[in-house]
Amino acid sequence: MTHLGLGTYRCPDVPAAAAMAAAGGAPLIDTAPNYQGGLAQRNLAGVLADRPGIRVSSKVGYLTREQGRAACAAGVLPGEDARHGHSLDARYIAYQVGASIKELGRPVDLMYVHNPESTSRPHQLEGDLLRAFAVLEEAAVDGTIGGYGIATWRAFTDGLVSMPTLLAAARDVGGDGHHLRAIQLPVNLVHLTVTAQALHGTGPIAEATAAGLEVWTSAPLNGSDLLGMVGEELAAAIRPGLTPAQAALLVVASTPGITGMLLSTGNPDHWQEAQAAVQMGSLTASELGAVCEMLQVEAH
Repeated sequence: MTHLGLGTYRCPDVPAAAAMAAAGGAPLIDTAPNYQGGLAQRNLAGVLADRPGIRVSSKVGYLTREQGRAACAAGVLPGEDARHGHSLDARYIAYQVGASIKELGRPVDLMYVHNPESTSRPHQLEGDLLRAFAVLEEAAVDGTIGGYGIATWRAFTDGLVSMPTLLAAARDVGGDGHHLRAIQLPVNLVHLTVTAQALHGTGPIAEATAAGLEVWTSAPLNGSDLLGMVGEELAAAIRPGLTPAQAALLVVASTPGITGMLLSTGNPDHWQEAQAAVQMGSLTASELGAVCEMLQVEAH
């Protein structure tokens, strides 16, 4: 069964959303240093302290202006990266890992390189990712983090990274016992190509699963955009009797190889509606394939 985790990106009240998700059985809460104007991690600390069994994932890469000023003052962030608002500099990644753990008040189970496609130096992305993985591998060996990966919006679809190159980088820095553990990427009715690929045993989800990695999906409702796009007719075609939101979420939950999906909400009714969707029987491969065909999505 696909797990339902909490994504805090769009949550205006992170502690309340986290407490709600924890009470609802969420196994993981996802956050980042720049979320909620840079306050999300500090605001999560109390909830996590009371619930040590919940896993937490965070990220390195993006930074707020205040975080940038502090890192520049500490001499660990290039000025160009501070102005850009995103950094893959190895010194800054090490600094950001430490800062995140301090804010959260506990080790991080999964630490993602956040949207590497947002780098200001795309021409040296491969080298920057290798150096970033080296820092994160060291943190995993030290027990500071449980493992690492990448959380991306379009790096896979744009061909900027691939699972073979990520796995090769992890082996370069950590050998066969490396701590590359997960990927996070958008999967929804708009971004459905990866689902079509997974049905054919290709693409990043299938490749990550084959390598033993977790796969967490972000934006299962495409930032709530799908709520106004999925009508009753489409919902009924996916599975009769579902609400449009449940139909959209069921497609994501049924994608082969998915570990869990991250829903960003503080609304208990929305959370319960999503829980009902992930707990019902998955669509079969043929049913999922029919959805892809209906929406004219191919595994290219």
